[in-house]
Amino acid sequence: MRMMLKVTVPTVEGNKALKDGSMGKFIEHTLSDLKPEAVYFTAEKGQRTAYLFVDIKDSSDMPHFGERFFLAFNAAVDFVPVMNAEELMRGLPKALAGIG
Repeated sequence: MRMMLKVTVPTVEGNKALKDGSMGKFIEHTLSDLKPEAVYFTAEKGQRTAYLFVDIKDSSDMPHFGERFFLAFNAAVDFVPVMNAEELMRGLPKALAGIG
């Protein structure tokens, strides 16, 4: 299932990782390992935030995707199921079939 991981890094931990050089290495390794469909970086509510769009085949894979952020940065991680336009178009007839 396609998931959006929202990763929010607390400022103190993020500053430390940026200054000691570990953040860049972590991001490079993580993107290579998780192979996200897309990834975006921003600031949200004053904290470093990343949005990764990944394919998680089984819920038992969630620790593989999330724990690294908890351990490296004391980050908050949210898993949100998402779909692309093609998947939405396949799902709309099913939604209509259930109405009425």
